[in-house]
Amino acid sequence: MQVGETVLVPLVEETAHIEKRAVETGRVRVSTLTDMVEQVLRETLRSNAVGVTRVAVNRIIAEGEAAPQVRDEGGVTIIPVLEEVLVVEKRLVLKEEVHIRSTTSGEDVEVPVTLRRQRAVVERVSPEGGITETPSEETDS
Repeated sequence: MQVGETVLVPLVEETAHIEKRAVETGRVRVSTLTDMVEQVLRETLRSNAVGVTRVAVNRIIAEGEAAPQVRDEGGVTIIPVLEEVLVVEKRLVLKEEVHIRSTTSGEDVEVPVTLRRQRAVVERVSPEGGITETPSEETDS
């Protein structure tokens, strides 16, 4: 190199570049199984039966006497049926009473039903093809 001569010194710079790529380390396979459970449901069915009896009374209601009202006697509902009849004067005659008796009966029934419950089966598949089943966590629903 000579005096007064310009020398060029090259400058070097390094740069870094980062890349990402997906690498498969395994797979997960999920399937569901449905189990069938036979159960018998038991329940008592209740029903009410109503019997109606007509009882002839044909009693004249005295003047000033209050007309009979609907009443309950020993579990029987009594409904008075009144009629006005024309004599020389009007009189209130208790024509009949309708007695209604209510009875309750029960019947035990059993109905077979099929209940379904699903559960998930999870399997891990390694890149080499090995399959490992993942234990399921039981939850009460």
